[in-house]
Amino acid sequence: MAPTTPANTRPIVISGPSGSGKSTMLNRLFKEYPGKFGFSVSHTTRSPRAGEENGREYHFVTKEEFLDLVEKKGFVEHAKFGSNYYGTSIKAIEDIIEKGQGVKQVANHPTFPRPRFLFLSPPSKEILEQRLRGRGTDKEEAILERLKQAEAEMDFAKSPDSPHEKIIVNDDLDKAYKEVKEFIVGADS
Repeated sequence: MAPTTPANTRPIVISGPSGSGKSTMLNRLFKEYPGKFGFSVSHTTRSPRAGEENGREYHFVTKEEFLDLVEKKGFVEHAKFGSNYYGTSIKAIEDIIEKGQGVKQVANHPTFPRPRFLFLSPPSKEILEQRLRGRGTDKEEAILERLKQAEAEMDFAKSPDSPHEKIIVNDDLDKAYKEVKEFIVGADS
């Protein structure tokens, strides 16, 4: 995601565990500021959930296609979570920049301006578990995998090695959205 204003063309990376509210925050931001932001669509090897479309939420690819792109150095960053791979392709970022809408690996990538990093955190692991179970989209094994991954992500965000400039706890949607908006577009917007 990158603002279109020439004064601030640094990409913004919003990360956080599945169920932390990233999609909700982005949807509100895009609705309030239509046309101001571009959104990079990541690649994944996981299957689409109900209502998801290829090219909108993710580029859904096979493991072989994903690993071929890794081998060709086609990703700015990529990682394996559970049994699935996720990654942001160089082409996805270039597409945003071409439209004028211009985590560890992204922070040090030589081709692109250093992004600003924001971590969106659930209030607690218990509440995150309630959110994930409330979705009704994942099997028990996947929920437990997501919770384990969430704990690792939350620990990393708080560590001295983390590139995150800000951690926002999503315990109140309106309050958290205000903080996200201030981080991205400034306090006066």
